[in-house]
Amino acid sequence: MTTASSARTGLLLGIGAYISWGILPLYLKLLKGVPALQVLAHRILWSLLLLIVVVLVARRGKAIIAAARGRTLLLLCASAALIGVNWLVYIWSVQNNHVLEASLGYFINPLVNVGLGVALLGERIRRMQAVAVGIAAIGVVVLAINGGGAIGISLALALSFGFYGFVRKIAAIDALGGLTVETLLLAAPALFVLFQASGNGTAAFGADRHLDMLLILAGAVTAAPLLMFAAAARRMRYATLGLLQYIAPTLQFAQAVLLFGEPLKPAHIVTFVLIWAGCALYAFDSVRGSRTPVTAE
Repeated sequence: MTTASSARTGLLLGIGAYISWGILPLYLKLLKGVPALQVLAHRILWSLLLLIVVVLVARRGKAIIAAARGRTLLLLCASAALIGVNWLVYIWSVQNNHVLEASLGYFINPLVNVGLGVALLGERIRRMQAVAVGIAAIGVVVLAINGGGAIGISLALALSFGFYGFVRKIAAIDALGGLTVETLLLAAPALFVLFQASGNGTAAFGADRHLDMLLILAGAVTAAPLLMFAAAARRMRYATLGLLQYIAPTLQFAQAVLLFGEPLKPAHIVTFVLIWAGCALYAFDSVRGSRTPVTAE
């Protein structure tokens, strides 16, 4: 049973996780001179080192090895590929001044999750929720038709993270174990990227002490919010946690417009209004539904 103290702790952890994801562009902008593939490789390897420490301290190694077998391991191979693509697209979009489109992708993502739940898991949604998804879909179509930015970035982020969440939902392993195995699976390609860069003289690591520290920090920047999110999910109502997810893209949107000077075109405005309306309607109906008492049939 969730206590009031546990719920408050969960709320703080959830807010911390989404704020961390929301201000991630500020960190990635500091690495603008580093090729996106190298940033991704460092993000994977330093995260893996941090996660191994956490696993050892928590004495979870045997349990993770036991869980990551057979069908679960195959699913984690798929989720590792999806999160790798998601991270790479996001890093590239920030480095190439497409934070606006990236934020749009994460506004769309919750509604993609709804669509996947209905299409692949046979979940049912209420009429108002279906209307909310439809409104958001119209927003995406408006941006695509009007050429209002790189809509491909938004869809790539929304779909890769949406399918990632779906695969992790059906994989029989917890958050810490799953993330550890995923980063372990991605470690070999990451090492290949860094060795290749070192061989052709384009490696960013080792050239500047300040930059080296920023790349090492990628481990904590990646793993910490994921672990906070996992801890929050255990301590609070999932409906409440779902509402917090709009913190990150809202912060990203504000940075894109106010700090990075990315152009906000009319098509962007129409699309964001429709996406926000869809998200607000869905959130309102979800909260209302969670407060409706269940009657025995």
